[in-house]
Amino acid sequence: MQNLLSNLKITINEKLYVKDPETSELGLNILKNSILLIDEIGFEAFTFKKLGERIQSNESSIYRYFENKHKLLVYLTSWYWSWMEYRMAFATTNVSNPVEKLEKAIKLVTENIADDNATPHINEGILSRIIVEEFTKTLMTKEVDNENKEGFFLVYKRVINRIIDIIKEVNPNYPFAKSLASNIVEGSLHQHFLKNHLKTITNLSEKECATEFYTDMAKKILL
Repeated sequence: MQNLLSNLKITINEKLYVKDPETSELGLNILKNSILLIDEIGFEAFTFKKLGERIQSNESSIYRYFENKHKLLVYLTSWYWSWMEYRMAFATTNVSNPVEKLEKAIKLVTENIADDNATPHINEGILSRIIVEEFTKTLMTKEVDNENKEGFFLVYKRVINRIIDIIKEVNPNYPFAKSLASNIVEGSLHQHFLKNHLKTITNLSEKECATEFYTDMAKKILL
């Protein structure tokens, strides 16, 4: 799978950027350092001015790539979910046993993420922390319905739909496949958030058990 991912070219919704950042050295630098800076100071404190200072480039040069920081964040989260979708496709395509396929899918969306050396401009380990801390901010806005119509969250929904399809393979009669799949993905992010900030109300603070927990829950519901 690693060799296949090394040749991966992730395609992002063109409406999220002014100029494709992956087509230039400056654009790649913007992506790399925006991830590092958001992780360091948080999205609220993040500005294009601070990013420009970090990469030693004019703030205006960043606006040539992204209209605003919200679209940059949606771009980064879309990149993450696209990367996750490819990994899930590679991991499950040749698996015939539906339960094994579900186990693999759950593991991918619940485990701790390590950096993928195949993408030097994106540190997936750090980006996954941003997903845990900041992803809901891309959704919980007044513009979410319009942005959904524009396809901003299409790849995120595709990841969940892959899990929905697997759940239906495991148990075609289960009536809540959509809710279960979205709960696995969203719930895992929330559990990781609790582990980082509200440790007393999650077992993840005691051991890394997100994968074990959601696998156990899904099997008890479906089997």
